[in-house]
Amino acid sequence: MSIHVLIADDQEIVRTGLTMILDAQAGIEVVAQAADGIEAVERALDVRPDVCLFDIRMPGMDGIEATRRLAGPEVEDPLAVVVITTFDLDDYVYAALKAGARGFLLKDAGPELLSEAIRAAAAGDALIAPRVTARLLDEFAGASATAPAVQPTEPLTGREEEVLHAVASGKTNAEISRELHISLSTVKTHVSNLMTKLTARNRVEIAIWAYETRRMR
Repeated sequence: MSIHVLIADDQEIVRTGLTMILDAQAGIEVVAQAADGIEAVERALDVRPDVCLFDIRMPGMDGIEATRRLAGPEVEDPLAVVVITTFDLDDYVYAALKAGARGFLLKDAGPELLSEAIRAAAAGDALIAPRVTARLLDEFAGASATAPAVQPTEPLTGREEEVLHAVASGKTNAEISRELHISLSTVKTHVSNLMTKLTARNRVEIAIWAYETRRMR
Protein backbone atom coordinates (compact mmCIF):
# COMPACT_ATOMS: atom_id res chain seq x y z
CA MET A 1 0.00 0.00 0.00
CA SER A 2 1.14 3.54 -0.70
CA ILE A 3 2.34 5.86 2.05
CA HIS A 4 -0.21 8.69 2.20
CA VAL A 5 1.27 12.15 2.71
CA LEU A 6 -0.19 15.54 3.59
CA ILE A 7 1.87 18.59 2.57
CA ALA A 8 1.46 21.96 4.31
CA ASP A 9 3.25 25.04 3.00
CA ASP A 10 1.99 28.58 2.44
CA GLN A 11 3.62 28.78 -1.01
CA GLU A 12 1.64 27.05 -3.74
CA ILE A 13 4.70 26.58 -5.92
CA VAL A 14 6.45 24.73 -3.09
CA ARG A 15 3.44 22.50 -2.44
CA THR A 16 3.23 21.72 -6.14
CA GLY A 17 6.93 20.93 -6.38
CA LEU A 18 6.94 18.67 -3.33
CA THR A 19 3.82 16.91 -4.58
CA MET A 20 5.41 16.22 -7.96
CA ILE A 21 8.57 14.87 -6.33
CA LEU A 22 6.75 12.58 -3.91
CA ASP A 23 4.13 11.34 -6.36
CA ALA A 24 6.97 10.27 -8.64
CA GLN A 25 8.35 7.98 -5.93
CA ALA A 26 7.18 4.37 -5.84
CA GLY A 27 4.83 3.68 -2.95
CA ILE A 28 4.28 7.32 -1.94
CA GLU A 29 1.13 9.34 -2.68
CA VAL A 30 0.24 12.91 -1.70
CA VAL A 31 -3.40 12.78 -0.62
CA ALA A 32 -3.93 16.29 0.77
CA GLN A 33 -2.47 19.79 0.85
CA ALA A 34 -2.84 22.77 3.16
CA ALA A 35 -1.79 26.41 2.86
CA ASP A 36 -1.47 27.18 6.58
CA GLY A 37 -1.17 25.49 9.95
CA ILE A 38 -4.84 25.68 10.88
CA GLU A 39 -5.90 24.03 7.64
CA ALA A 40 -3.07 21.50 8.04
CA VAL A 41 -4.34 20.33 11.43
CA GLU A 42 -7.94 20.14 10.21
CA ARG A 43 -7.00 18.21 7.07
CA ALA A 44 -4.66 15.90 8.97
CA LEU A 45 -7.34 14.96 11.51
CA ASP A 46 -9.81 14.37 8.71
CA VAL A 47 -7.56 12.42 6.33
CA ARG A 48 -5.23 10.76 8.91
CA PRO A 49 -2.27 10.53 6.52
CA ASP A 50 0.67 8.25 7.24
CA VAL A 51 3.05 11.25 7.23
CA CYS A 52 2.58 15.02 7.45
CA LEU A 53 5.24 17.19 5.78
CA PHE A 54 5.05 20.66 7.36
CA ASP A 55 6.83 23.89 6.60
CA ILE A 56 7.81 25.65 9.81
CA ARG A 57 6.81 29.19 8.92
CA MET A 58 3.13 29.36 7.97
CA PRO A 59 0.41 31.96 8.58
CA GLY A 60 -2.41 31.47 11.07
CA MET A 61 -0.64 28.69 12.92
CA ASP A 62 3.01 27.85 12.38
CA GLY A 63 4.37 24.39 11.77
CA ILE A 64 5.56 24.07 15.36
CA GLU A 65 2.12 24.49 16.89
CA ALA A 66 0.55 22.33 14.17
CA THR A 67 3.10 19.63 14.99
CA ARG A 68 2.40 19.89 18.71
CA ARG A 69 -1.34 19.45 18.15
CA LEU A 70 -0.87 16.38 15.99
CA ALA A 71 2.24 14.73 17.46
CA GLY A 72 2.93 16.28 20.85
CA PRO A 73 3.50 14.34 24.08
CA GLU A 74 -0.14 14.75 25.12
CA VAL A 75 -1.59 13.42 21.86
CA GLU A 76 -3.06 9.96 22.37
CA ASP A 77 -2.86 8.86 18.73
CA PRO A 78 -0.04 11.00 17.26
CA LEU A 79 0.61 11.38 13.56
CA ALA A 80 4.07 11.21 12.04
CA VAL A 81 5.30 14.72 11.20
CA VAL A 82 8.42 15.72 9.28
CA VAL A 83 9.25 19.43 9.24
CA ILE A 84 11.00 21.08 6.33
CA THR A 85 12.66 24.48 6.31
CA THR A 86 14.66 26.78 4.07
CA PHE A 87 17.31 27.74 6.61
CA ASP A 88 19.94 25.41 8.06
CA LEU A 89 20.29 27.48 11.25
CA ASP A 90 16.70 27.94 12.31
CA ASP A 91 15.85 27.88 16.01
CA TYR A 92 12.27 26.97 15.16
CA VAL A 93 13.46 23.54 14.04
CA TYR A 94 14.58 22.54 17.52
CA ALA A 95 11.24 23.69 18.91
CA ALA A 96 9.46 21.59 16.29
CA LEU A 97 11.43 18.51 17.29
CA LYS A 98 10.55 19.11 20.93
CA ALA A 99 6.92 19.47 19.81
CA GLY A 100 6.97 15.94 18.45
CA ALA A 101 8.28 16.13 14.90
CA ARG A 102 9.85 12.89 13.78
CA GLY A 103 12.53 14.56 11.70
CA PHE A 104 13.46 17.57 9.62
CA LEU A 105 14.88 18.39 6.23
CA LEU A 106 16.01 21.38 4.26
CA LYS A 107 14.03 22.31 1.18
CA ASP A 108 17.06 21.61 -0.99
CA ALA A 109 17.26 18.03 0.31
CA GLY A 110 16.51 16.46 -3.07
CA PRO A 111 14.10 13.66 -4.03
CA GLU A 112 16.14 10.80 -2.58
CA LEU A 113 16.53 12.23 0.92
CA LEU A 114 12.96 13.54 0.91
CA SER A 115 11.50 10.16 0.05
CA GLU A 116 13.82 8.47 2.55
CA ALA A 117 12.55 10.77 5.31
CA ILE A 118 8.93 10.04 4.39
CA ARG A 119 9.52 6.29 4.39
CA ALA A 120 11.40 6.46 7.70
CA ALA A 121 8.61 8.44 9.36
CA ALA A 122 5.94 6.07 8.05
CA ALA A 123 7.90 3.13 9.46
CA GLY A 124 8.08 4.71 12.92
CA ASP A 125 11.68 5.80 12.48
CA ALA A 126 13.06 9.28 11.95
CA LEU A 127 15.53 11.05 9.73
CA ILE A 128 17.34 14.29 10.48
CA ALA A 129 19.17 16.10 7.68
CA PRO A 130 22.75 14.95 8.39
CA ARG A 131 24.56 18.13 7.35
CA VAL A 132 22.70 20.30 9.84
CA THR A 133 22.13 17.93 12.76
CA ALA A 134 25.25 18.58 14.79
CA ARG A 135 25.43 22.32 14.18
CA LEU A 136 21.74 22.98 14.77
CA LEU A 137 21.23 20.91 17.90
CA ASP A 138 24.57 21.97 19.37
CA GLU A 139 23.55 25.61 18.92
CA PHE A 140 20.08 25.44 20.40
CA ALA A 141 19.75 22.45 22.72
CA GLY A 142 21.08 24.19 25.81
CA ALA A 143 19.20 27.41 25.18
CA SER A 144 15.90 25.68 24.42
CA ALA A 145 15.87 23.09 27.17
CA THR A 146 13.62 24.14 30.04
CA ALA A 147 14.59 21.33 32.41
CA PRO A 148 17.55 19.02 32.95
CA ALA A 149 17.60 16.02 30.63
CA VAL A 150 16.13 12.85 32.10
CA GLN A 151 18.68 10.33 33.30
CA PRO A 152 18.71 6.85 31.74
CA THR A 153 16.65 4.21 33.50
CA GLU A 154 19.75 2.01 33.21
CA PRO A 155 23.37 2.95 32.43
CA LEU A 156 24.26 2.91 28.74
CA THR A 157 26.70 0.28 27.55
CA GLY A 158 29.80 1.24 25.62
CA ARG A 159 28.23 0.11 22.36
CA GLU A 160 25.03 2.04 23.13
CA GLU A 161 27.13 5.17 23.66
CA GLU A 162 28.65 4.64 20.20
CA VAL A 163 25.24 4.19 18.63
CA LEU A 164 23.95 7.22 20.55
CA HIS A 165 26.71 9.39 19.10
CA ALA A 166 26.06 8.08 15.59
CA VAL A 167 22.31 8.69 15.81
CA ALA A 168 22.85 12.20 17.16
CA SER A 169 25.20 12.86 14.23
CA GLY A 170 22.37 12.14 11.82
CA LYS A 171 23.57 8.77 10.58
CA THR A 172 21.10 6.22 9.26
CA ASN A 173 20.93 2.63 10.52
CA ALA A 174 22.76 1.43 7.42
CA GLU A 175 25.56 3.96 7.97
CA ILE A 176 25.86 2.98 11.64
CA SER A 177 26.01 -0.68 10.63
CA ARG A 178 28.91 -0.02 8.29
CA GLU A 179 30.73 2.31 10.67
CA LEU A 180 30.54 0.02 13.72
CA HIS A 181 30.80 -3.24 11.74
CA ILE A 182 27.60 -4.68 13.19
CA SER A 183 24.48 -6.04 11.52
CA LEU A 184 21.49 -3.88 10.69
CA SER A 185 19.32 -5.87 13.09
CA THR A 186 21.86 -5.26 15.87
CA VAL A 187 21.76 -1.53 15.17
CA LYS A 188 17.98 -1.56 15.41
CA THR A 189 18.20 -3.43 18.72
CA HIS A 190 20.61 -0.85 20.15
CA VAL A 191 18.41 2.03 18.97
CA SER A 192 15.37 0.36 20.54
CA ASN A 193 17.28 -0.11 23.80
CA LEU A 194 18.31 3.55 23.75
CA MET A 195 14.71 4.66 23.31
CA THR A 196 13.69 2.50 26.28
CA LYS A 197 16.50 3.67 28.56
CA LEU A 198 16.11 7.34 27.62
CA THR A 199 12.29 7.21 27.50
CA ALA A 200 12.59 8.61 23.98
CA ARG A 201 9.85 8.12 21.41
CA ASN A 202 12.13 8.17 18.38
CA ARG A 203 15.61 8.92 17.04
CA VAL A 204 15.00 12.65 17.16
CA GLU A 205 14.50 12.54 20.91
CA ILE A 206 17.62 10.38 21.25
CA ALA A 207 19.57 13.10 19.42
CA ILE A 208 18.07 15.85 21.57
CA TRP A 209 18.99 13.94 24.73
CA ALA A 210 22.56 13.54 23.51
CA TYR A 211 22.91 17.29 23.05
CA GLU A 212 21.11 18.26 26.26
CA THR A 213 23.48 16.03 28.24
CA ARG A 214 26.48 17.40 26.28
CA ARG A 215 27.33 13.93 24.92
CA MET A 216 28.10 15.65 21.60
CA ARG A 217 30.35 18.39 22.97
